[in-house]
Formats: sequence, C-alpha cells, structure tokens
Amino acid sequence: MVGSRLPLIISIALNIFLAGAIAGGVVWFEARRSAPRASLQALGNQLPAPERDAFYKTLREARHQARQTILDGQQARRDAAALLRQPTLDAPALLAALERARVADSAMRAALEQRIVEFAATSSPADRAILAEGLSRYIHAPPPPKKSVQ
Repeated sequence: MVGSRLPLIISIALNIFLAGAIAGGVVWFEARRSAPRASLQALGNQLPAPERDAFYKTLREARHQARQTILDGQQARRDAAALLRQPTLDAPALLAALERARVADSAMRAALEQRIVEFAATSSPADRAILAEGLSRYIHAPPPPKKSVQ
C-alpha cells in the first residue's frame, strides 16, 4: 500500500515545487518590470507619444554620432579585463585602461546630456515638467545592490 502511494506523494511534492517556482518567477519578473529605470533614456518615458518618439530619436542620434567613443570605452574595459587576468598585475596599465573607459563614459554622458538640453530647449513647458519629473525619479532611483567582497 505504501509503495503505491510513493509515486503520488512524489508527484504532489514536485507539482507544489513547480507551482512555487512559477509563482516566484512571475513575482520576480513583475518586480523587475515595475522597478524605476535609472537611465537618461527613462527621463522621457512619460512624454506624450510623438514627443517621446522624438526624444528617443534624439538620443539614438547622439549615440550614433558617439559610436567611436562607445567603442573606445568598450575596448578600454576589455583591455582592463585582460590585464586583470594576467598572472602579474600591471597596476599602472590597469589604471590607464580604466581611465580611458571613464573618459569615454563621461564623454558619452556629456553628449547625451547636451542633446537632452537641446531637446528641452525646443519643448513646451509641460513637456519640460515631465522631463523634470523623470529627472527627479532618476536622482531618487535606488542604487544597485552592493556585492559583498570576501
């Protein structure tokens, strides 16, 4: 009798585990989807559709124009990763690679901010208020969780 119930008990346990995993995945996905996005692009999320499309187009154009800067930053990060993998750390070279990445990131951010300012200069006061609200959310977005180093 006990032997015939074992498959049933295992099946029920697995189904409960599967249902919990699915429910947990849905909760995790919804939390990630509704979490505030901390990016300059997110500033325009609440703009009316035509203005939002124009805002995104402005940012895409800025990224396209700064493509080489983006590639330089990516290469600098690859160089830094390669240096970290070496058996002997070349600290000055690593610092130089990280500096190149930081300079590229700063230049890209400055280019995006300049384009946002240009967009805002041609926007209505209502649209600028929406951008200001987005900027406030950007400022107050929670920082990413810190990874413990042990």
